[in-house]
Amino acid sequence: MASTLTTVFVALLVITTFTRIWLGRRHVSYIQSHREQVPSAFAGNISLDAHQKAADYTSAKTRLVIAESIAQAILLALLTIGGGLMLIDEAWRNMITESEIIRGALVILSAFLVSALLELPFDYYKTFVIDQKFGFNKMTPAMFFSDMVKHSLVGLLLGAPILFAALALMQSSGDYWWLYLWVVWSVFNLLMLAVYPTFIAPLFNKFSPLADEPLKKRIEALLTKCGFKSQGLFVMDGSTRSSHGNAYFTGFGSSKRVVFFDTLLDRLDGNEIEAVLAHELGHFKHHHVIKRIVLMFVVSFLGLALLGWLKNQGWFYEGLGITLPSDYMALLLFLLASPVFLFLLRPLLASYSRKNEFEADEYAARNAEAKHLVEALVKLYRDNASTLTPDPLHSAFYDSHPPASIRISKLAKFTG
Repeated sequence: MASTLTTVFVALLVITTFTRIWLGRRHVSYIQSHREQVPSAFAGNISLDAHQKAADYTSAKTRLVIAESIAQAILLALLTIGGGLMLIDEAWRNMITESEIIRGALVILSAFLVSALLELPFDYYKTFVIDQKFGFNKMTPAMFFSDMVKHSLVGLLLGAPILFAALALMQSSGDYWWLYLWVVWSVFNLLMLAVYPTFIAPLFNKFSPLADEPLKKRIEALLTKCGFKSQGLFVMDGSTRSSHGNAYFTGFGSSKRVVFFDTLLDRLDGNEIEAVLAHELGHFKHHHVIKRIVLMFVVSFLGLALLGWLKNQGWFYEGLGITLPSDYMALLLFLLASPVFLFLLRPLLASYSRKNEFEADEYAARNAEAKHLVEALVKLYRDNASTLTPDPLHSAFYDSHPPASIRISKLAKFTG
């Protein structure tokens, strides 16, 4: 059984990696083959220069993703069947012999630190080479590393209690430890949704109340019309790090707030901002956030139930390169290996997300004006250098939002 798992894992890792490479190369090739002509639906609003910039920007990012995918696959193989996790485990066993929970937490943190160190040069290259070249980066190296340290500390402060709780429950709560952990994990996620906007997000960005009174009144009228109550309207200083623009809802329950990037407010007029907000309200009205939370709870329930069974199977450890089974190693193996087994399900998740976007667009078209949403989308595609010609198969695997041409053609039926 162990050898079968090893064979399946290696086969899926190879298939997943080569699929990522193949899809990425298709994407770049498709984009470059359509680089010389703006799609007819956008010809009057997006210049050839802007279209070519988006093509080259997307191609550069995709090539980096291909390289990162290869590096991640090699690292995963080295950590598992290559014996890397066993080396980390043995090192901590020599230093900490009494508390398995503390040792387990250190082993898991060490493995994720290795993964983070691998990702660091790719993140740095994207920010200071690709984004810099195309005029999007506003960060300094000092800000980049400061954010990295803050993210790490916040992740550690929030993640460590959950990690210790998980290891403690695995060790002392009997056969149904996974059910108790699922309850703890679910409560933790709901708590994070509530406290993130007020206590965590301000650690990385400045949030100021929307000061434009005419726009504020207009937005508040739309919120009232749509039955949405929020903690407030805020502007985020996104321009300090990037020139990309966006808007989003964040929080849960009474902590919900509407956030606009300052870059978005600089680019769109009042009609367009209202249409973008109406789209976000569409997600609220269609209960997309609640549905995703429920889906997350269901998936985590099934995943933890599966882990509860795998933890007691010797072949699970042996098949993934572990000769000394332990609770913490079961958890770590599951976290590292499960994406390989789930990769081919990505198109289903992406399709569900795009369906949500179509529903939100339709809601916006019925509660604002579709033509203003189209105008806003065209500006955002142009200013964010989002390609107008993605490879259809690559888009089916990865894109949470519909391709620009399809999205705008569906909105066109509301503009007549």
